[in-house]
Amino acid sequence: MPLTLASTLVQQAHTSLNPASPQVRLVDQLGTAMFVTAAVVCLLVFAALLWAALRRRSGAEPVADGRQERPMKTAVLLATGVTTVILFVFLIFDVSVGRSITTNPGNDALQIRVTGHQWWWEVQYRDSLPKNWATTANEIHVPVGRPVVFELRSTDVIHSFWPPNLSPKRDQIPGNENSLWFQADSAGVYRGQCAEFCGHQHAKMAFLVVAEPADQFEGWLARQRDTAQTPTDSLARRGKDVFMAASCVMCHAISGTSAGSRIGPDLTHLASRRTLAAGTLPNTRENLTGWIVDPQAIKPGVKMPPNQLSGPELLALVAYLETLK
Repeated sequence: MPLTLASTLVQQAHTSLNPASPQVRLVDQLGTAMFVTAAVVCLLVFAALLWAALRRRSGAEPVADGRQERPMKTAVLLATGVTTVILFVFLIFDVSVGRSITTNPGNDALQIRVTGHQWWWEVQYRDSLPKNWATTANEIHVPVGRPVVFELRSTDVIHSFWPPNLSPKRDQIPGNENSLWFQADSAGVYRGQCAEFCGHQHAKMAFLVVAEPADQFEGWLARQRDTAQTPTDSLARRGKDVFMAASCVMCHAISGTSAGSRIGPDLTHLASRRTLAAGTLPNTRENLTGWIVDPQAIKPGVKMPPNQLSGPELLALVAYLETLK
């Protein structure tokens, strides 16, 4: 498949220790401060224990008049006071971070609805005009430097939306809408994952966040709003007929055709995505063919059934799906 704009971006390490948004950077700073403080306190405690052990081995005799107890009581009271101050400082720091990452980002924020399914992600770009909505799956494009608000839902069990480089995780609970927002500070491809056990293929429920410059993002979104391309060669046209005659139309939608089911991922621009099956496979012709023939062999328990197609039908279907860019 041809390279897309997103293909030129580097995929970043999947870790919250490589923050790429103000929210994760604040959480990282809080975690670092807590770690350093805990390490210093731990070293001081070990030093005090070592001093006490060495003093005991030296055979020093306790002072009967209690002159030795007063410095010890002072030290204990001082340590207690310092501990209390540290806890209050971190309480204030923690509340400040919590407020910063949940404050309303303003009216300029991009609105995206993400719905968790077993085991894939439905992504819908919202707009005041329904004709400008765009739907994709398992791949979220965002503009660099612009806040993005996510409306989080689930249709079946509890999922948890977590791109660790960009945001803390947030649960998606059936019947309950949740939300979060983040702002990507640098271009790149960031992997996200469901962080709440949701069934047999929980480990293979991933997604990609593609952060790109604003002009590239607007171009991508405009293409996502377009209907599917009409195939021009005979093999792809035959593949479209195979798609419409097979069970594919019972689960998938392709804009501009009569296929409109929302049970499975929208396939209108399938060929432009980097992965298949919610991050399980690179989006190549070979992997797409194998996924169509026997998805259960790749992702056991997935709701997509095997497809009993002849060789020529399969070849034509794959040719058609590769035109959906």
